[in-house]
Amino acid sequence: MRKGDYVTMNKESIRNNYINNVVPKWMTEGKVSNIMAMPAITKIIVNTGIGDIKENKDMIEQLVEQMGKITGQKPVVTKARQSIAAFNVREGMPVGVRVTLRGERMYHFLEKLFSYTLPRTRDFQGISPNGFDGHGNYSFGLTEQLPFLEIDPNNVRRSFGLQVTIVTSTNDDTIARELLTELGAPFSTSKEEGEKE
Repeated sequence: MRKGDYVTMNKESIRNNYINNVVPKWMTEGKVSNIMAMPAITKIIVNTGIGDIKENKDMIEQLVEQMGKITGQKPVVTKARQSIAAFNVREGMPVGVRVTLRGERMYHFLEKLFSYTLPRTRDFQGISPNGFDGHGNYSFGLTEQLPFLEIDPNNVRRSFGLQVTIVTSTNDDTIARELLTELGAPFSTSKEEGEKE
């Protein structure tokens, strides 16, 4: 596999699993009355803050390049809407890098994330089931970009954390969690995590 290429899954893809297995199962079990009512993932947002490199053009360019490799899509540099003197931020200054994934790229990224990237993180024991926002959307963070196979550690000058938000078409956290579980989300099942809910 070349760097920047998506990982080819050996098992059924998340998209095909959703269409061929999850939708028919939920219809049969009566969880949804018709296919139009079936919840789905609509987009995935991946973003990171620029932090103390906001005035370092070369470092920002490297961050943008690495985000592009990780997501398979050109990132957007977000800029401050107003000046904040306490944080030495001026209006129009770069403050973050964001990618919004839909369609096939969204599913490819999710497959790679669930099956390869997350299991490669240090001491991985599952993602917290408590990251839902009350509207059916789920967010979690990664502390660095190194678990992604596309990133060459020898070319990393600065580590950065990532925030991943999975947006679904349902406003119900319970339904969204069940959907993501069916699609392979590696939620933690520890007692401690369960008590937080």
